[in-house]
Amino acid sequence: MEFPKEMSESGEFVRQEDAFRDWVTADGSSDYPAEANRYHLYVCYACPWAHRTIIVRMLKKLEPVIGMTAVDPLRDERGWAFRKGKGFSEDPINGFRFLSEAYKASDPVFDDRVTVPVLWDKQRKRIVNNSEDDIMRMFNSAFNTFTESRLDLYPEALRKEIDALYDYIYPQISNGVYRAGFATTQAAYEKGVKALFAALDQMEERLSTRRYLMGDQITEVDWKLFVTLLRFDPVYVGHFKCNLRRIFDYPNLYGYLKDLYQQEGIAETVNLDHIKRHYYVTHTEINPTQIVPVGPIMGLASPHGRERI
Repeated sequence: MEFPKEMSESGEFVRQEDAFRDWVTADGSSDYPAEANRYHLYVCYACPWAHRTIIVRMLKKLEPVIGMTAVDPLRDERGWAFRKGKGFSEDPINGFRFLSEAYKASDPVFDDRVTVPVLWDKQRKRIVNNSEDDIMRMFNSAFNTFTESRLDLYPEALRKEIDALYDYIYPQISNGVYRAGFATTQAAYEKGVKALFAALDQMEERLSTRRYLMGDQITEVDWKLFVTLLRFDPVYVGHFKCNLRRIFDYPNLYGYLKDLYQQEGIAETVNLDHIKRHYYVTHTEINPTQIVPVGPIMGLASPHGRERI
């Protein structure tokens, strides 16, 4: 069983809540005012939740303002580790060997699963937040004084619709692949898979009449869906048994995936080697041989045709 504390009696995966939910504010109204070079982002390129924050940090041109360190994508019983390797490194901020040390430094009695991303305050030497949704929104607006980017991924006029749509996408798709993949009973697995593909069918229909989920403008909900679609054919189809269809088999979703991948700077945030090795090597109960598939060929740089939508 992959995460026993997060499994129900019926064999369903029930994800733990994020433990740290403090907020960086532009106006200094919280204990964590927005400042350049005060905060550091710990991520894993393999993780879809962390990938969201990597994308927003890049899009908002916050690289000079907020440092970032990636952990080793191969996780063992000790959790996420800082090591030297291609695309990951040792911790230059605190010298931590494991990300669990950041959690213990912030809450000595913390005893739940250690997750990425983590937004760390170098001044107070503690975790500010480990919720990717919160971190995306902080990066979107709290640091605007320190960047030339005026990009707004959560515009006021669309917030109600964005929130409503993600309230559907999160349980059925973003977390839905995990509900299928980590299920420990046939009934729980089939429940998760059916809900997942019903939701993908709805997104396919929605994208038949609009280029992005909210229309002509890319918003945060597009990037939230993108990171799952990106991992779907290389990992979730086989590893998590989400195999009714591939994203490649959905004309609108596949074109949409390619459209987002081809946005400036996005390809540099994608590390398919980390993604595949993390899932296939780390989840030994699902893949005991730890063999990593060589495919698929995804064609993400090929023409997407979404300009005509």
